[in-house]
Amino acid sequence: MTFQSYFESRKTQHLQELKEWLSIPSISALSAHKQDVSRAAEWLSDALRLAGLEHVSIRETKGHPVVYADYLRDTNLPTVLVYGHYDVQPVDPLHLWETPPFEPNIRDGKLYARGATDDKGQLFLHIKAVEAFLAQGLPLPVNVKFCIEGEEEIGSPNLPAFLEQNRDMLAADYVLISDTSLLEKGRPAISTGLRGLCSMQISITTANTDLHSGSFGGGVPNALHAIVSLLDSLHDKQGRVAVAGFYDDVPGLSAMERDEFTKLAFDEEKLKQELGLDAMYGEDGYSFVERIGARPTLEINGLYGGFQGEGTKTVIPREAIAKITSRLVGTQKPQDILDKIERHLLAHVPTGARLTVKQLEKGNPFTIDPATPVLQKAADAYESVYGKRPVFTKDGGSIPIVEAFSRLLSVPVVLMGFGLPDENLHAPNEHFNLENFDYGLLTITTFLQLLAEKDK
Repeated sequence: MTFQSYFESRKTQHLQELKEWLSIPSISALSAHKQDVSRAAEWLSDALRLAGLEHVSIRETKGHPVVYADYLRDTNLPTVLVYGHYDVQPVDPLHLWETPPFEPNIRDGKLYARGATDDKGQLFLHIKAVEAFLAQGLPLPVNVKFCIEGEEEIGSPNLPAFLEQNRDMLAADYVLISDTSLLEKGRPAISTGLRGLCSMQISITTANTDLHSGSFGGGVPNALHAIVSLLDSLHDKQGRVAVAGFYDDVPGLSAMERDEFTKLAFDEEKLKQELGLDAMYGEDGYSFVERIGARPTLEINGLYGGFQGEGTKTVIPREAIAKITSRLVGTQKPQDILDKIERHLLAHVPTGARLTVKQLEKGNPFTIDPATPVLQKAADAYESVYGKRPVFTKDGGSIPIVEAFSRLLSVPVVLMGFGLPDENLHAPNEHFNLENFDYGLLTITTFLQLLAEKDK
């Protein structure tokens, strides 16, 4: 039986299993879902055992647990460490979901659920790829280890320490991750760079209580007015971040790099229409793909204060809160950028307001040379299945632990994604195209075989 016929014969069963996993609301950012995160880890460990993996265990951390498994048979074969995450993003705003986020639904060839593409669906492919060898009595062409965490969506706060403490257990020749996207439908891509990440929450307070806008309006500071003014100071009119020193460690784009971005032939006008936008936005002098792949950002992710209910409440709020993240490139360091942003905010606090800053996530940028031999093997695998050789891209998102894997284990990290850019990860109606579910399984099995051939 070929791998294609094997996967086709089990597709209904595999999708039903994935739906079970997706139905668990493993939202790591919300303490109310702590037990759900643990349930998702238990489901994963059971799935790994059923697939034939060995030494399956749930390893506790100071936060959510790490799930480990392996299948080790021949020290002469290369060892691949598969990383992924079983936690998911919050679902807000819930009313924008067409079907409930934790009631998986298939329509129009797409599987809709929170976590469908980020990252349960993509990680599931690796489990079933390994299972396909073992279930058919075929020798696994490589040694395999799995290291799956439950805190990626909150910045992997405990995984670096876990890696430090378990280097021998996790030692491998390559790290393999599927948590990125194709360039577009039918056009595979291999990411050779990920932006770093840092985040903070700020709070502006004014009076010691909310005040009646009729009795006090025009005479006392308004926390919402103050925070809007403060946040507006973070960018100039050309879309550049106005924080002093923000770009100090950002490399310029070479002519070769700009040429590579141009080869992507990205249709900005098409994207604008798909998103219902009248115009794009960003740092002046750069294209969309350059802005999201090779330039740093500073974004306001949440802003709230005052009355949030239906109707009107004539109040002057005493407090307003904002959540801020920056994506980092080059040699930017998360702590340095957070400190620079905090200094800027403190220097621009409006009169009558007080600022509190809480620094949060920190993740370093990652980059790898596309000429690395294992990346070329990955490209061969994509080409054999998709019929097109993948382009090498720089991804605008952040997977903070990727840089840590590369640095602490001193091995190449292969980012083989099977999502699509329009699958609404982190947004309502997240989904996974089932065409890439099918192709992903074949690409991964092909890649594992090619790795073994390389070492003969």
